[in-house]
Amino acid sequence: MNPFVKKLFEHPLILLKGTDNGGLVCVDNQTTVTFLDKNTYNVKNGFKAKIIHTQSKSRVVDFSSDAHYFATVGTDDTQAVLVNVKTRKTIAKITRHQGVVSCVGIEPKNRYMFSCGEDGKTFAMDMASAKLSFTLPIHSDSITDIAFSDNGVWLATGGYDKKVFLFNLDRMTHVHRLIGHSGAIRKIQFLDAKRVFSIDNKGDAIVWDVQSAKVIKRLEGIHDSVLHVSKSADNKFLFLATELGYVLVYEMQNYTPLSLSYIKITGSITAFSFDELYQNLIIATSNKEMLVYDIYEGLGEIEAALKQKQYDNIYLHIKENPILAYTTVAQKMEALWELTLKKAIEFLQKNNKKMALATLKPFQNIPSKFTIIKDVVADYEEYEKFVLSIKQGKTNLAYSLANKHPAYKESQPYKTMETNWKKAFRQAQKYSIDPKYRNKAREILAPYRGVSEKTKLIKELFLQSDVYRRFKIAIGQKDFKLCFELINFNPFLKEFLEYDMLIQYADSLYIKAQKFLQENDDHSAIKILRVLIDFPDFKDEAKQIIHDIELRLKFNEAVKTKDLVQAYNIMSSSEELQDSKEGQILQEKWYNDLKQANLFAIDGDIKKVKSVLKDYMSVSSKYIHLANVFGWAYMVQLEQAIRDKKEQHLIEKGIKNYILCFGLQEQIVVFFKIFKQHYPKTKLNLELQTKGSMQMWRPSMIVDSILL
Repeated sequence: MNPFVKKLFEHPLILLKGTDNGGLVCVDNQTTVTFLDKNTYNVKNGFKAKIIHTQSKSRVVDFSSDAHYFATVGTDDTQAVLVNVKTRKTIAKITRHQGVVSCVGIEPKNRYMFSCGEDGKTFAMDMASAKLSFTLPIHSDSITDIAFSDNGVWLATGGYDKKVFLFNLDRMTHVHRLIGHSGAIRKIQFLDAKRVFSIDNKGDAIVWDVQSAKVIKRLEGIHDSVLHVSKSADNKFLFLATELGYVLVYEMQNYTPLSLSYIKITGSITAFSFDELYQNLIIATSNKEMLVYDIYEGLGEIEAALKQKQYDNIYLHIKENPILAYTTVAQKMEALWELTLKKAIEFLQKNNKKMALATLKPFQNIPSKFTIIKDVVADYEEYEKFVLSIKQGKTNLAYSLANKHPAYKESQPYKTMETNWKKAFRQAQKYSIDPKYRNKAREILAPYRGVSEKTKLIKELFLQSDVYRRFKIAIGQKDFKLCFELINFNPFLKEFLEYDMLIQYADSLYIKAQKFLQENDDHSAIKILRVLIDFPDFKDEAKQIIHDIELRLKFNEAVKTKDLVQAYNIMSSSEELQDSKEGQILQEKWYNDLKQANLFAIDGDIKKVKSVLKDYMSVSSKYIHLANVFGWAYMVQLEQAIRDKKEQHLIEKGIKNYILCFGLQEQIVVFFKIFKQHYPKTKLNLELQTKGSMQMWRPSMIVDSILL
């Protein structure tokens, strides 16, 4: 792989990030910010913040997607700073960490800036109000990385405690602790809203299911320290950048490593990004370079090779760039190969080896295909013997040859032989039910007694004739649950015609259900899906579809009747509904109202906050959000009380009330230290107070003043 763009900077870059307007923001380790045009990679503008970052293995700088703000670890490493890009001024700082700030992040919807520390704490700041909003669950050791899902719903943090914490930003709830790593977490990357990837400092890489917290897959082949992770826009490929300058690439369907040295550069990789628009991988190095790679490099060449029937050239290019194997051109190539191989096999079945080899000649110079060609030709050396054994009724020999050469099982003679077996078996089934005709059944099946895979079925047939009768009755009564219970304990039933009809019936039901769903006939679809629940292969999917339909119907009804409480509560449990047109409208309303409420909270104006958020006071899924907003407002009231030199007992009552409502949060602990500086004679002990929690807070607890 060769870069098509090389750009030299004054210092090594530590951040590469695409912006909403199609630009690319670059930040070096001196916090020099440069904006590039992604069409030309020319410099548009930039500025210097003059904050030196001595380490860049963690995310010490981040930009909002609209490029209006950037977050950075401060000059003394103990604070996180939020800067307005337009004014170049610091608009907020997070100074609550007990020690060094290890990483920062701005979530995709640009609502919150996060600061993570070596103290295991994560603070969230509301960017609109520049006020601390909430804290995340605390790690028992230093936090090493923070990541967000593209839709802004999920957040993950990882640390030296070997754990990954998942947090839902829409519901404001801690959802899972992902436990399975043997070393400190190095990097985290959401693959989509349902999967998250994490890797530790021992090279143990895991793909997790976000909903269940279960391990989907452990990736293999990682023998170097991974510093950066990125993914392609279509969620097909995962890229890992290492300290030794290697880029590893995995496909994300089965998590197979495509190349463990996809790109090799001189020096360490200091920043990493994927350009979603142009499908380019952008790499920054310790050599102060920025390199841009087309992940589909060689596509033009294989298109030309296909037209010119130079098939070996196609595979040479795919060997150099394995991602090309996932292109339409490569798929056409594989389809052509399959068709050619099929034609060659037809010639071999006609004992015409010469024509078969001539047909396969265009693929003979391709090593992987040559091996297949060699094996197929060798397989068909005994094909004539196989066909002759069928004609002569030597069934045992025919099946033996078919097992020796599995390719024969795709031939017409074998399929005919299998059809005859099924006919014979079904005919014998009818006779086996009646003891008077069992000898007739044995006579019919006599040619198959020496065939090992058939002998077992024949024995079961005569031993389990009563089971077959029960099976037929269950089908007639449409008791499909009993049918599959019988099949589970008696696998021989799969050889019966009734079983084939059962499976075909299930397939037809599924097709009908999908058709009804496409036609928006939910009632008819649910009716069919309830039947499919009794079929093991469709059970889980049918249940999930029914659940989704019922949820959607309830949501649509709530929207139609303007029942916002029901609509928001239902939507909180379904990302699909959140992404729907109606869901996006409701989400936008919520975000706008929340933003306005935050502005009133800055002034501690509870009445105005209540007025703005009145529509959400009965929405249980928003309670933690509401608790955060009212919590800010009460903190402002407490801070204002100190400035106004209110009486000590009033402020102490306010502190008690706050703890009773929201618990012993970091905000109140820090405020109490300030309070004691102004009121040194206080005897208030925070630990002795009755403590509430954010999770237990309810709108009924709202008062206009926390001091009363």
